[in-house]
Amino acid sequence: MRGSALFRVAFRSSTAAAASGYAIVALALLWVIASAITDLLARYDQLRDAGELLAQFEGRAVRPDRREEPNLTAPGGSSFVEGKTVTVAGAALVRRVVGAVTKAGGHVLSTEVELQGNDSKTGFISVATSCEIEQPALQQLLYDLEAGLPFLFVKQLSVETFLTVTTTRPGKLRVSLTVSGQWRDGE
Repeated sequence: MRGSALFRVAFRSSTAAAASGYAIVALALLWVIASAITDLLARYDQLRDAGELLAQFEGRAVRPDRREEPNLTAPGGSSFVEGKTVTVAGAALVRRVVGAVTKAGGHVLSTEVELQGNDSKTGFISVATSCEIEQPALQQLLYDLEAGLPFLFVKQLSVETFLTVTTTRPGKLRVSLTVSGQWRDGE
């Protein structure tokens, strides 16, 4: 009988050890599954954020803070200044720059399209613009030009303050800037 009692005690302790081992393995497996799901959800969020950023770069999405505002300055959604001829593309670029200055609250004094020059060989068109704008609006203007579509680059920027006794308030700037964009035939 003594042997059978010893067998029962050994059997009970091995059953308890097996159940404990099974519970530990099951908890470890649940922990691995939970961490894999958490990691998968985090990667999905990163993918969604990257997709939204890509859509913004490609011009398919509007920034959430600008939904109510119509985007008057960006023609189409192309990365290039489009037009059937270089002259039409130059006019589109002038319209884009003048629209950005007006949107920022400025006043355009003059524009000049530069269709020929060193950059024209690579398909770039430039517009030299002279305008008056308030100092806080200058940053908004530069951001609008360089962050919007088509892709534009401020090649040259000259800013001077001026004061006249009768008309101009302090903070008004006279800005001369040259903006370039790559032209693509809009066939």
